[in-house]
Amino acid sequence: MIISDIRTQLLSVPYEDPPKIGFIDIGNIDLLIVKIETSSGLIGMGYLHPIAGGLQTIEMCIHEMMKPLLIGKSATEVESLWKAMWDATFIQGRMGISVMAMSAIDIALWDIIGKNNNQPLWKLWGGSDTPLPVYGSGCYRGLGHDGMIEKAKKFVSEGYKAIKMQVAWGFTHDEDVTNVRDMRQELGDDIKIMIDVNQGWGVEEAIAFGKAIENYNVEWLEEPVMTDNFDGYHEIANSISTPLAGGENHFTHHDLMPFIKSGKVPTLQPDIMRGGYTELKVIAELSNKNNIKIAPHLFMELNTHLNASIPNASWLEHMGWYNHLWVNPILPKDGTAVPPNIPGHGMAFKPELFKEYPYKKI
Repeated sequence: MIISDIRTQLLSVPYEDPPKIGFIDIGNIDLLIVKIETSSGLIGMGYLHPIAGGLQTIEMCIHEMMKPLLIGKSATEVESLWKAMWDATFIQGRMGISVMAMSAIDIALWDIIGKNNNQPLWKLWGGSDTPLPVYGSGCYRGLGHDGMIEKAKKFVSEGYKAIKMQVAWGFTHDEDVTNVRDMRQELGDDIKIMIDVNQGWGVEEAIAFGKAIENYNVEWLEEPVMTDNFDGYHEIANSISTPLAGGENHFTHHDLMPFIKSGKVPTLQPDIMRGGYTELKVIAELSNKNNIKIAPHLFMELNTHLNASIPNASWLEHMGWYNHLWVNPILPKDGTAVPPNIPGHGMAFKPELFKEYPYKKI
């Protein structure tokens, strides 16, 4: 199980249904794929979708800073390898590119461990394959008032019990409130509604909006202000009754510690690109001690393993962005998803993608 080589590939695959996020143009699905080879012949795969740029920079970081640390080491010592990469990038890192590079490697290492034990990760971690709740995410602001509602109703028709809509970044305060009001009226009282701000407001607007939607039974208000505005998050949480959610743009448990300690954000949404499986597990454990739920950001196919094996799992997020990429996609049914019963994380990209959609390097 000695690491003998680390290889990377870049892809740029068109979306089947391009997301109308409204404030950034994210183009294609640009993917960084890492394959770790071992002396046993097992190969682990990890990947990232950084959303908007940085692909070649992360790839360079893997080859220049991470690969020399890992060649010749045992792939089974995944937590020790994570710490070695963390310690070695102290000068350059703690957030950003180096942690993303580490995360892709970490996903691949856990894939190897699962394959070596002939178990899916959820089973290796003591979980079960009970169906997990999934919310339909993709009622984008760029669809407008009617389009968001139409997309939400499509989710409901497919059996989802919860949807997420967007606000801010183009809508006025009154338009945002109207959109939420009309969404609730159209969906009825039995469907949960999450609202994503994408860091689009200041504290005062977030509080004003939160008070204006108090009667619409919103599941959570997500990322109302910029990620590093911890004081703002806490002020908002103390001022409105709607629960807050956040964490997708925070790196590792260190960055999330103000929320973990305060408990003012009752649902955390860590992103596997910002710490890998190793850090997701740490965040989940620390959060559970403080009665905080985990609803990881995106990457449902990877996150099924986490949610299936932690006691404080909340929701999985399904955008449907990646369904057409996989040999065996995980497709929600009646608003739930089942983790794959395949050794490792169980995901494999369609081989033809590598021939048809190579990333054009600068």
